[in-house]
Amino acid sequence: MSGILFMKTQQPDVIKQFYTEQIHCDIWLEQADCTILKHGNFLFGFCHRDRTDTEGMLTFFFRRRQTVDEMYAELKPMAVSEPVYNEKYRIYQFFARDPENRMVEIQWFDHPVAQYADGADLLKHRRSTRDFLDAEINDATVQKVVELARWAPSAYNRQPCYYVPIRSRDLKSWLGARLETASEPIDRAPMAMAIVADTDITKHPEQDGSIAAYHFLLAAWHFGLGTCWIGSMNHDDVKEKLGIPTSHYLVTVTPVGYPSEYPVEPTDRKAASEILKEAR
Repeated sequence: MSGILFMKTQQPDVIKQFYTEQIHCDIWLEQADCTILKHGNFLFGFCHRDRTDTEGMLTFFFRRRQTVDEMYAELKPMAVSEPVYNEKYRIYQFFARDPENRMVEIQWFDHPVAQYADGADLLKHRRSTRDFLDAEINDATVQKVVELARWAPSAYNRQPCYYVPIRSRDLKSWLGARLETASEPIDRAPMAMAIVADTDITKHPEQDGSIAAYHFLLAAWHFGLGTCWIGSMNHDDVKEKLGIPTSHYLVTVTPVGYPSEYPVEPTDRKAASEILKEAR
């Protein structure tokens, strides 16, 4: 389910230009006399009317504190305050006015927040995390991540994969040293998760396991948690340490934690036209 906040405007073109070019929103839908804009999972629309709504405030939040400063530099001519840290709400924020004098807030949360990303945002912005905050992840959050990850497809829907949480500091340190620098992020995270395919259930453990593992990585990011794919963990000594049958396929042991800092905006990718090939 989703929803849309509608407001009245007397300057639809000016308002559309402001929110697309300066707040970097996308046009979600054009209607007869209304434009619906999208910022992450926030849908809001402006309808051309004979009066303007200016009550309330539109708040846009970002993953990185630096983005607030970047937005301030861009919106400075219409800003009504400089960026400041708000101790009460633990946010970094500033306020500005749009061309019709609506209040606009730009902010960053200085603490983890509940899930909010939509599907496109999740797929575009997930990044590998190798450094983490020293903040524990409670069992309820782990349960929520696995609740989403369990929807991963598998051959004949046999659902052969399972998840083994790792919180022991000694065990994380051992795993972090197992592949030298490649596995070091495990030791820096508050916990790790082993993702395993039961070879008694599936004949395709690599495929089923990899799909399940990536579902877990996406689900973790959805709840604000960073992960990092650590390959080449399917070793008997690792499985013995984790109490996993040696016949099972250990897809990965990924570190899990709140990122110490969210990465910059996504780096350039090849255009779809470059990677969409015709069959020969």
